[in-house]
Amino acid sequence: MRRGAAVVLAIALVGCAGEDDKFDPNAPMTLPFGPYELAAGEEHINDCVQITLNNDEAMYINAVELTTGAGFHHSNWFFVPETIFAGEDGTYRCNERNFNEPAAAIFGGVIFAQSTQAPHEVQQFPEGVVVKLPPRQKLVANIHLLNATDGTLKLSPKIELRPIPEAKVTTRLAGISFTNEALGLPPNKVSKFSIECDVATQHQAAFGKAPDFNIYYALAHYHELATRLDVEAVRADGSTTTVFTTSVLPGDVMGGMLTPTFGMTGFEKLRLSCTYFNPRAEVVRWGFGDQEMCVFLAFSDSPYNWGGGMLEQDPPANETQVGNEMHYSNGCQVFANDASR
Repeated sequence: MRRGAAVVLAIALVGCAGEDDKFDPNAPMTLPFGPYELAAGEEHINDCVQITLNNDEAMYINAVELTTGAGFHHSNWFFVPETIFAGEDGTYRCNERNFNEPAAAIFGGVIFAQSTQAPHEVQQFPEGVVVKLPPRQKLVANIHLLNATDGTLKLSPKIELRPIPEAKVTTRLAGISFTNEALGLPPNKVSKFSIECDVATQHQAAFGKAPDFNIYYALAHYHELATRLDVEAVRADGSTTTVFTTSVLPGDVMGGMLTPTFGMTGFEKLRLSCTYFNPRAEVVRWGFGDQEMCVFLAFSDSPYNWGGGMLEQDPPANETQVGNEMHYSNGCQVFANDASR
């Protein structure tokens, strides 16, 4: 597909304090970015967005709303200190500032994840449940734009943060993100790809005890060949309980609050599985455009951010046939960092 330079005209902060006004940590922030103009068939996979919040005080975010429109394929949003990935606000090439999502999660944390091709989405936590943004933060995101139409698209997206007063906070959340990049969908077959991630070992090292946190919110990310995503919690004896499952198609909201929340007490691992049907004559692998992805994002009340997975695009391993399906499994790296600051 053709690639052209994104047109970045301006970036404004609506709802932020003026130069002579005191910053209000409880006021909603509406943050436009872009705009972008995409010609027919144009795709952007290596662009990032930065929005400095100028928040002199901590903010406690209870809801996030993203409005994009057709052509805005996907984005994951992080908060990091103002000094990280240094540069001016706006849209830039991610590699110019060495941006990558694992680094953003380590230096800050996840604030919002967009469902594939969803033009409008609200991430709403229950009353009193928040993600804390420390003072002097900025939002950063890797954005994926794709115009699959025959005409030009003009996008004027915006993201809104809705905080609550600290006195009303009952629960603080941190991010969870696991990814399986070891995909190789065989032609004309149903296939399932799994990774099993040992959370208990890291949790024992950090806290001297088995996992005991609760998962509040979950979201999937995959492309058009996926038929479902499953996340299971695994006990020491190998038995499992479903945490989250979805089979919605790209363009619909792929996640939301877990009701009730899922408690990890008694479980040691998280197993991520993605199932696909590939009607093509060639193998489909991890990637953008017409390739596939398998990503699980969530929020929990753990004081740690959790993440990892199979982060190399290695061939899928441990092939077995189950009925008419091909099953594969690969190893999983687990990372954790303190989110209690």
